[in-house]
Amino acid sequence: MSNSQIVSTATDKVRALSSSLKDGLLVGKRYVDLLNELVETNEPQDLLSATEELVNLNLTNAFVKFPQHYQPADYYLLFMSRMLELNAINGVAISQHNHALQANIQPLEEGLTFKFEPANEHAGAFFADQRHHEPLFYIDLENRLLNFSNQALVDFFIVKQVNNYNDLDLEEALAPLISFAKLLKDRLDFRIDLGMLSTSNQTVFGLQKPDLDMAVIDKLFIDTTETDYFLMSLPQNNGAQLNLDRGIKLQLGFDPEDYSQQWGFRVLDENERSSFFGILLHYPIVRDWYLKNRAALAIQTIHFAPRLTRAQVKEEAPLEDA
Repeated sequence: MSNSQIVSTATDKVRALSSSLKDGLLVGKRYVDLLNELVETNEPQDLLSATEELVNLNLTNAFVKFPQHYQPADYYLLFMSRMLELNAINGVAISQHNHALQANIQPLEEGLTFKFEPANEHAGAFFADQRHHEPLFYIDLENRLLNFSNQALVDFFIVKQVNNYNDLDLEEALAPLISFAKLLKDRLDFRIDLGMLSTSNQTVFGLQKPDLDMAVIDKLFIDTTETDYFLMSLPQNNGAQLNLDRGIKLQLGFDPEDYSQQWGFRVLDENERSSFFGILLHYPIVRDWYLKNRAALAIQTIHFAPRLTRAQVKEEAPLEDA
């Protein structure tokens, strides 16, 4: 090989190295810019854009290493924290542990922490506690949707925590999560599904099973006979209604004009402040009856984590029961 060929080959290698280093440094600069945007911007849309880009940013480079950097789960958590901060909503505190971010929710104990966990085959992430890993809600930034899991809400708050905290404390812990979902809807046009946290009188919480053994309603009648609550049949014999205090009514029935006769719960409250979850939280007699008969009364979650990925057609996830 001639000297000129050796020099040429060496020059090409230097150019290739220089180019690779430049590419790596450009990625690093973009990473820093996005991090600054994430913690400094006051615009929700810019906050969303920075988070989405960070989640998808590939920092892998053969020549430039980034030994300390956050993971996608951390960006989701920062996004949530900043959205709450921009709207002066308290209750969620972010801290760092083992180079990863975690959240504490007041007034739950400090040892009960929360993180976002990758949804694997799905496009987004699940917000879950790190003791039981109950996925309380699913978020997808790219497709702008957030859905609560009825099953996880019951498992985490009603089954695992209701004996550790009073109902008002658990309601307080849920408040910032509900606010976050509503902020995404109002400020960023997200489609949200509050599930059993919805307080609308029009919401029907359909049961997972297509029919219902009337003996289950009979059990509620027996449980409430010595209380101030009154259980009555619906006008067309299509279910029952439990009259609670403060004018709140809990219905369990089906639409007689619907050929499918799908059973479901419905909460009627003149002020539309009560959800089905709130009924379970505040009324032990209803909660105990529901949990004892959960196999028959489980509420379905629709579109909890649809398989939404880039350039793919939306698929419907299986129903999930609560």
